[in-house]
Amino acid sequence: MRLAVTVIILLFTGVSIYSQNNTDVSLFFNKDSTKYLNEVSSETGDLFNYLGHHGPAIENEWLGFRMYFNKTGAIDIYSKTKAGLELRKARWYPTTDQQKDGWGADYYKVGYTVGLGGIRLWDGEEVVPLNPISKRTGRVVKEGTISYMEMLSEGVPYKNTKVDILVRVTVFTGIRKAKVEAFALTSDEVQFVTGINYHAGQKVKNESDYIITWGLHPEDVALEKIELGAALLFDSNDFDQKIQEEDQYLLVSKPTKQIESWIISANTKESDINTFEKFVALIDKESQY
Repeated sequence: MRLAVTVIILLFTGVSIYSQNNTDVSLFFNKDSTKYLNEVSSETGDLFNYLGHHGPAIENEWLGFRMYFNKTGAIDIYSKTKAGLELRKARWYPTTDQQKDGWGADYYKVGYTVGLGGIRLWDGEEVVPLNPISKRTGRVVKEGTISYMEMLSEGVPYKNTKVDILVRVTVFTGIRKAKVEAFALTSDEVQFVTGINYHAGQKVKNESDYIITWGLHPEDVALEKIELGAALLFDSNDFDQKIQEEDQYLLVSKPTKQIESWIISANTKESDINTFEKFVALIDKESQY
């Protein structure tokens, strides 16, 4: 009987550990930063300068991500040096003392690119931003062992019609990579654009099912500059072409109503994935699944 009770206790302990949600969300207006929100909307489609960290944000123990609430639709990275949740306290921009104490920072530079896995459209000749719009809505959700952020852009002009595009980014407890999904909420198929940016001097590994960048970003909001790895993993069967621009690689999807990809990052301050070679080995392993 005592053995049976012990087994039951261990089983319940295991369930408790497994079901712990090591993710979090963040969405708030700068003017009232004490009030966290689940959803915000704008008919202009641009709340970049009004929202904390410029849009909705999510994290797990390894990484943080934010989606810009403007026409770029870019996805940015918050890099960490040790496992743990930091977003609610650091609010994307940790203090100098926090960074000296081992907190993460914003080492990634997006600019006007898609960042890492951001979504736009392709009209057959050129990239179409999710703009102008009739309404843009961002929201964040934390449930189970995941968190996700969404951006719904309504009334985007596309090929002589208007379409609604939903972009969702999901982080998982215990899994470093995040999932990016895009949905065309329309009766007609569209061609999506996604990609990954890069900067001069960075190492790039461009394979059929992933693109890796590694090196310094010209960012100036962090205490120091460190080398950063980023990768976009995808199913090559979902895409028609790959375009190299001066600051980003873009993937153009086949006509569809939905695509997905995975994004992942690491940096030189982490204990196990702190070199280009180790990061490539990680991506090679992840791309097999």
